Amino acid sequence: MKKLYILIFFLSSFFLFSQTKVKDTITRRATIGYDKNGNQVSFKPETPPLIQIAGAPKANYSYLWEMGDGNYSKDPNPKHKYKKPGEYKVNLTVTNNYDNGKPPKTRPKTVAIQEITDPAYTEIASLADSVGYKIFNNREPIPEEEMVVVVSYKNSLNYVANGKLYLFYNDREFKNDNFELLDYRTHFNERKVTEDGFACADELNNTNRFIAAASNEAYYKNTSFREDENLEMTLLECKSAFRDVHILEFDNMDPSETRNAFFTFKTTPEMIKDTSATVKMRGVYVPDRNYKNHKKKTLEMEIVTSHDPNKMSSNGLFMNYRLVRLKKLNFKIRFQNNGEGPARTIRLESDIPDMFDKKTLQIVDSYPKCPICPKGEEVTYSCLDTIIKQKQIHFTFKNIYLPGSNQKNVTEKDSTKGFVKYTLKLAKDFHKQTTRSRTSIFFDKNEPVITNYAVTRFKPGISIGAKTGYNLFPALENSRSYFAAVTVSPFKSYRWYWQAEWQNSLHKYDSKTITHDEIVTGTNGVQQLRRTITKSSFDNVTMEIPLLVRYNINNYVGIGGGVLAGINISQKQDLSTKLQLFEGPNPNFLLKESSREENFEESLSQFRSGMLLDLTGGFSRIGPSVGVRYILPFKKDFNYWQFYAIWKF
Repeated sequence: MKKLYILIFFLSSFFLFSQTKVKDTITRRATIGYDKNGNQVSFKPETPPLIQIAGAPKANYSYLWEMGDGNYSKDPNPKHKYKKPGEYKVNLTVTNNYDNGKPPKTRPKTVAIQEITDPAYTEIASLADSVGYKIFNNREPIPEEEMVVVVSYKNSLNYVANGKLYLFYNDREFKNDNFELLDYRTHFNERKVTEDGFACADELNNTNRFIAAASNEAYYKNTSFREDENLEMTLLECKSAFRDVHILEFDNMDPSETRNAFFTFKTTPEMIKDTSATVKMRGVYVPDRNYKNHKKKTLEMEIVTSHDPNKMSSNGLFMNYRLVRLKKLNFKIRFQNNGEGPARTIRLESDIPDMFDKKTLQIVDSYPKCPICPKGEEVTYSCLDTIIKQKQIHFTFKNIYLPGSNQKNVTEKDSTKGFVKYTLKLAKDFHKQTTRSRTSIFFDKNEPVITNYAVTRFKPGISIGAKTGYNLFPALENSRSYFAAVTVSPFKSYRWYWQAEWQNSLHKYDSKTITHDEIVTGTNGVQQLRRTITKSSFDNVTMEIPLLVRYNINNYVGIGGGVLAGINISQKQDLSTKLQLFEGPNPNFLLKESSREENFEESLSQFRSGMLLDLTGGFSRIGPSVGVRYILPFKKDFNYWQFYAIWKF
């Protein structure tokens, strides 16, 4: 029976442990499926069910396929022909849009090609932009998730070239690193190099020959890079803006050839979790290492909490209040048509906080690309209309065609996306406030899609102040007290702020005269009056540290309250004592008089603390002002007033 009990206890413990262990270990996974016919492979992903975000457009997956030979595809079910026999490691990254779960994990799969049955091989497609260089990411960064960055570059020269690629990441603008490079994949024998200093060639390639690209586009060998010839300056600027760099060298790149390099980054837990922040990576492409000609690209990414293509962002997350007045702030509104048909009219109703001057609006870029609509005219062509209202700016794409992501025969998700990028300046009288704004996106006559909040805020900044004044002690005789102080506070705070001070005072005062009478008996047995008169004068050097919480009522009046602690750094006391002896019990007839002077010195004495109330008038946020302060010590009953002038810088 005892053994039976032990067996039951063991089995119960095992089942309980098993149940606990299984909890929270389920990971969403997607798998790579494929059908092979000779050297042609048809890929098909198997994905887990989506978890729809309530109120969002229909959840869907987007894909980035790495074919293992340097090609990639964003199609859900791509088909690919391999050029040579061999084993190819295929990677798939799946992004869950409008989905409440984490992106599915995918393991690479090796595809073996034994023979080439169809020799009709298509080279990597030429780049969309004429400079032959681009950088893009498969999804926006979320803290503690992985993302893939693709660097695509083309040899626009008319000879076989050996060049170099730089990829800079982790902006110095942020205190912590935002990205950790987990892996990189190259397919054309690119090699990683490390440089202590950024070495550059000494010459420029100034030949002006044409070449014909595979897409029949014509390229100038020189003009594509004429604007970027100071490679040393470009690399120094990048090094000053970013903490980390990954450098690749490549060789034997044929004219018109396009290559792709793939980088997997993991966003760190320390990544700033403000969903309107913009982080950057920057690439520098040197097509020929023998020359300084180069091209640079900046990849801007908005930090998100979920993969939602409809988003508003700003670069005003950490603004310097002292310098921002003359700068333009960048805003970007991104959107995606998730309908089953094309959108003809798209209206973006964007909130504009009062601190911005709406008249300074400048549209930097947009997609679909179209001109600005003429004012007061009805047009039949595609254009972008802007209407400035009291609290908003409305951007309206008119007479356009933006496909829907669920539209039949639409496989390229990027073709269903658009954006507006614009700049604004701050108004003439703006305050140091955090702002929040978002956009309502209307696709034709459908209900609006509401974006996240784009936040702008200022760096704290430090304001140093010089302060001087007079202390008035009503309870002390002949008091003369002057002080000088240094103040530290946030620069030009709007309403509430803290302030710390370091104050030294020179204080002179006299104590009250003390008279002490005593009846004594003289040598002849006659009563006498003995009087002692004492008086002191003090000369002190004191140090006080007030700490306040202040509030600016407006630009000219501020109030505050707080505590202070102080101590006498040094104190000098001059004590005067006068002795008088009178005949009889009354001071009528002076028999004898004498006096003496004594000096005492001490340091670090008489620690004191108290509360204070404060009122200032003038330029309360920055510049000169005057004030009055009332101090109430906790122990000794000698409350005093402080009158001062202060200038904050």
